[in-house]
Amino acid sequence: MFDNLTQKLGATLNRLRGAGRLTEDNIRDSLREVRVALLEADVALPVAKDFLEHVRTRAVGQEVLTSLTPGQALVKIVYDELVKLMGAAAALDLAARPPAVILMAGLQGAGKTTTVGKLARLIKERHGKSVLMVSADVYRPAAIEQLKRLSAQVGAEFFPSQPDQNPVDIARDAVEHARRHVVDVVLVDSAGRLHVDEDMMREIAQVHAAIAPVETLFVVDATAGQDAVNAARAFNERLPLTGVILTKADGDARGGAALSMRAITGKPIKFLGTGEAVTALEPFHPERMASRILGMGDVLTLVEEAARGADREKAQALAAKVAKGKGFDLGDFRDQLAQMQNMGGVASLMDKLPGMGQVPEAVKAQVNDKDMKRLIAIINSMTPGERRDPDIIRGSRKRRIAAGSGTQVQDVNRLLKQFDQMQQMMKRLGKGGLNRMLAGLKGRLPGMPR
Repeated sequence: MFDNLTQKLGATLNRLRGAGRLTEDNIRDSLREVRVALLEADVALPVAKDFLEHVRTRAVGQEVLTSLTPGQALVKIVYDELVKLMGAAAALDLAARPPAVILMAGLQGAGKTTTVGKLARLIKERHGKSVLMVSADVYRPAAIEQLKRLSAQVGAEFFPSQPDQNPVDIARDAVEHARRHVVDVVLVDSAGRLHVDEDMMREIAQVHAAIAPVETLFVVDATAGQDAVNAARAFNERLPLTGVILTKADGDARGGAALSMRAITGKPIKFLGTGEAVTALEPFHPERMASRILGMGDVLTLVEEAARGADREKAQALAAKVAKGKGFDLGDFRDQLAQMQNMGGVASLMDKLPGMGQVPEAVKAQVNDKDMKRLIAIINSMTPGERRDPDIIRGSRKRRIAAGSGTQVQDVNRLLKQFDQMQQMMKRLGKGGLNRMLAGLKGRLPGMPR
């Protein structure tokens, strides 16, 4: 989401990092470039002006000008001000007497129904709460069916509703059902609406009054830029919003909405939607996001995702194979690729690694999750015997595997070659040859083109 902003801020601040001495003049020139970067990222003009004034005031003080490493001190100031701009992290309020009701509001097409499913999964897995999902979107029957399918996918209870019912009655009945059956959390999916539609805004205000939610979350498309911020402000004038969820943050959003939202609406961003999968929802941590923007990575989130996505039994079994220096097969290779996908894919992992903001886009483009999906599809097209012993895969088998996975024979050959190289490295690792393995990788990841 912040790729362009990260590159431009990084280039500007890097010029100052190595400076032996900073003056008001070179600070002013650099902040002018930062201003352009912020505005190109679609940050609201008043927000950008206030941000730069705060940075300038601190930068021309003794804190930087008398520092032994003035460039580093300036980077720290920019980091601190970015964190302050985005506000403190805000968790969901689930401590209320059950059921804790969460009302989801937003514009049409923002991905609200999908976000309800993601949030249900997150609440169940990370908070250990039971969840009831209900759709009050009587204007789009498909939304009710979509939410029903999502509830089954994430293991949440679904409260049925019909297009001919009143949204207020649907929401009230769902909450009463949850109260009688001791359900911890109720997620109410409302119809998407424009903030200029008076009848629809009156309706959601009535729903809110009927169920008294502990959280009223505004779901908005991050790619909408300043329109997203303006819509959130308009909704907040009609509903007591408690937070914002930015969806499609993995797309071509320029990041301005994330940086402007708290300053203009006063409401915290609580979650970021980072993909289509039900696992693609992450809590918003301003300090971690500021670190990403400045190209310093987000190792904490990376570690948390690894801990959640790891299958401990498979990891232990793989470790035992590596220790013996044998037994690593294509099934194990597929499991490792799938685990990387569960953590958001290669692109998501790279985004959280320190220094990746300075990697050229041409290099980043060589590593994409489509390659991983292709590798997994090829392995899935093999028989168990072929995964255990790839040496038996000859001409006719390769043609069958390629046809079954929708790929070419050349793709199968490439996978087998990469796996053979990886298998050799695993054997060396088992014999203590870690340094040789790292040298053999030559900076490449499995599936990355030469």
